[in-house]
Amino acid sequence: MSEKRRDNRNRILREGEYQRKDGRYRFRYIDEDGKEKNVYSWRLDKNEPMPKGKKREPSLREKEKQIEADLFDRIVTNGGNYTVLELVEKYVSLKTGVRHNTVAGYKTVINMLKKESFGNLRIDKVRLSDAKAWLIKLQQIDGRGYSSIHSIRGVLRPAFQMAVDDDLLRKNPFEFELASVIVNDSVTREAITRKQQRDLLKFIQEDKHFSRYYDAIYILFHTGLRISEFCGLTVSEIEYGEMRIKVDHQLQRTAQMQYVIEEPKTDKGIRYVPMTEAVAACFRRIIANRKTPKVEPVVEGYAGFLFLDKNDMPMVALHWEKYLEHIIQKYNKIYRIQMPKVTPHVCRHTFCSNMAKSGMNPKTLQYIMGHADISVTLNTYTHVNFDDAKEEVYRIANS
Repeated sequence: MSEKRRDNRNRILREGEYQRKDGRYRFRYIDEDGKEKNVYSWRLDKNEPMPKGKKREPSLREKEKQIEADLFDRIVTNGGNYTVLELVEKYVSLKTGVRHNTVAGYKTVINMLKKESFGNLRIDKVRLSDAKAWLIKLQQIDGRGYSSIHSIRGVLRPAFQMAVDDDLLRKNPFEFELASVIVNDSVTREAITRKQQRDLLKFIQEDKHFSRYYDAIYILFHTGLRISEFCGLTVSEIEYGEMRIKVDHQLQRTAQMQYVIEEPKTDKGIRYVPMTEAVAACFRRIIANRKTPKVEPVVEGYAGFLFLDKNDMPMVALHWEKYLEHIIQKYNKIYRIQMPKVTPHVCRHTFCSNMAKSGMNPKTLQYIMGHADISVTLNTYTHVNFDDAKEEVYRIANS
């Protein structure tokens, strides 16, 4: 019978275990692909101290135990040798049929990872603390905002989950609540008050230059349409007989300046939005004043867009964002009481908030807004103050 192999402390070494001349231990094993692999450690078991000056790491037998568990569960060793960047690139390559805005977001994350040392880490080396530390670094050192980091984590988390599902990893290091790690410094786009809305619309209507945009902005404040839905409207979708607006698509323009038609943002987005007489009057004026282009622009079969730019192409969200930005700048130069930032989304949120405060049934409001989840609609009720509460209590008491 052959003599048992021992280390320099006279401990019996198991099959596959060796001790080198420098005292370091090695474990040799066969991976799931039949290839010979080695792992090393300065300690044989967890109870002995680390040699002076050596970086702390698991003992050889702790590593053996993990390897055995991984082989038993068919977990691919070394994370398949994927780096974080390579994993994200693979994840993105499998995402087909996504919106162009989503594709642009993927490219942004990939380009960022190419510049980050974190992107070169092997995925099985990324621990929960590493993922958190990296996101903290993005905010505190790189100065990225909460919403930007939220979007980045929104790509990394499913990419790592794909690695877990493919048996490349045992755990997803990005599976944590983001707000528990970094400060939510995003500015909530609040609805403006009814008085602010009246003052702003009056200012636009009476301004010599900006009055041309009055009808459109009035519609945004009084229908709750998403700006991309509004930009996608054509003459035929304003149904005066039924006093409604048909919403079944949205118009977008890509970073490459290509115009695309997409389905509404949510599965509840295809709907009819009711319009008041005042809103209908605005549409009539818009259509009556609409310039006739030499060649009518057609985007994926849609023609007759309500607003065209100087190049006779349909206006997009960016146009209206800029118009409102300039309007607010001029307003605040004139009046001492300043108007807060107003965007097309603020107009939509203001409509929703006004309808909620007026007592509209939440399910009705959800339909008009095209919200897929009622919780999104109900969140507008958080923008109430004491006067709203007082009025509601008196209304119920006197009913």
